[in-house]
Amino acid sequence: MSTTTSVTCIAVTGLTEGEPDPFGVDAPPAHEVRSDAESQMCRRQPGGGELLSLAALRREGWLRTLVRFAAAADELAGLRHEFAAYAGRFGPGAVAEASRRLLAVWEEGTGGAMPAFRGMGALIRPLAWIAEPGSGLALDLPPRLLDEEFGTSAVVRFEDVDFPATLTHEPTRRFLRDVGLPEETSWCALDTDVPPRTLAEYATDERDGALALPPGSDRLIRLGHITDDTSLVIDGTTGTVLCWSERDALPHPLNTDLSTLAFTLWLLRREETPDAG
Repeated sequence: MSTTTSVTCIAVTGLTEGEPDPFGVDAPPAHEVRSDAESQMCRRQPGGGELLSLAALRREGWLRTLVRFAAAADELAGLRHEFAAYAGRFGPGAVAEASRRLLAVWEEGTGGAMPAFRGMGALIRPLAWIAEPGSGLALDLPPRLLDEEFGTSAVVRFEDVDFPATLTHEPTRRFLRDVGLPEETSWCALDTDVPPRTLAEYATDERDGALALPPGSDRLIRLGHITDDTSLVIDGTTGTVLCWSERDALPHPLNTDLSTLAFTLWLLRREETPDAG
């Protein structure tokens, strides 16, 4: 007849319940586990995987492996040692190479048993190198980055004749003309049936002028919507990206500019389709 023994699970790193884990995973809460002849001091893997005994972890060298994981991530962040050659490199090629190298370092000595979250980490950590610092806007996105991710037909570019006169921020005009934005994502959608309009023009055309508009609505240009009553807006003078809810008196900052908005949309797309790249 088997019996069930309540055993408190402990983190491999020696953390207490709820304490942040330096390897990227919070220490899990205690679990009720079934014990056999060997007392099981265990930790659940991320994603609800198998409960591993501390003895098994030690046999497989996981403690040393976790330390190596952390060291490699730190070297990547600081561009030191194995990752020093990536200093000053940007773009999809650099990201792909760094991901493969980090994954290879993490896989060494694991016998193919590397946790899934580490594989995902190898894809995510180098993504910041996709774009180098820009001139005029925060980021200089690689040519056709959005086209390759969303498809050329799904990226909208504008012509100078489309812009309201109050869109005077030249780097923003250039970005909308040369780079463009995805027409629709899981997070927002552009207005593609009409050229970009000021909020004042939008209120007249779509709401019969009944909206209580924020100050400066003649220089706030609506690109699309986030929800039915929340507009995606740019400041025509500064290029700042804002969101404005029809229930609010003032718009709220959303992104530094269109380059960081586009990078955010690209990252969200990569998160939704991690195997695409």
